[in-house]
Amino acid sequence: MKISKKYELSQENLDRIVEMAWEDRTPFDAILAQFGVPEADVIKIMRLEMKPSSWRMWRERVQGRATKHTKIAVSGVDRFHCSRQRGITMNKVSKR
Repeated sequence: MKISKKYELSQENLDRIVEMAWEDRTPFDAILAQFGVPEADVIKIMRLEMKPSSWRMWRERVQGRATKHTKIAVSGVDRFHCSRQRGITMNKVSKR
C-alpha cells in the first residue's frame, strides 16, 4: 500500500512525519492536525520507511505511551513541539 500516494505527501513531508512520530513528546494528534494522516496510517508509514528492527523498537516504545496519545496524556500538554524549539517550519533549537 502506497501511503504517500493516498495522501499525496512529498518526500519532505514524509520525512517530517517520520521525524515527528519518532519523537516521544509529539502526539499522533499533532501529525493528524498538520498532515491529515491518522495514527493507523502513521504506523504504516513508519513500517515502510524504517528498517524492521528499528520499527519493532519504535513500536514497542510508543505503544501505550501517554505522550503519544493525547487522550491518555496526564499533563494535558496541547503543544506540538518542545517549548525550546523555534517555529515548526525552522525546527531549530533556540540558543539559551
